[in-house]
Amino acid sequence: MKSVSAKELCRLLERKGWVLLRVKGSHYIFGREGSKIRISVPMHGNRTMKHGLIRRVLGLAGLSEDDL
Repeated sequence: MKSVSAKELCRLLERKGWVLLRVKGSHYIFGREGSKIRISVPMHGNRTMKHGLIRRVLGLAGLSEDDL
């Protein structure tokens, strides 16, 4: 799996139609109109995210590793 930072993952979500709803502390909360799913992405600068968290966010967003 490709290592990505939280900033890169947030850009990917926005390109795929997810909208930034709010920021609470260091967590960016994304949502999509007509969906009850909320995706929380912890933003800690340019540090790379762990693979399990990347898989979880991609799964919630309905994306695959190929989208990275």
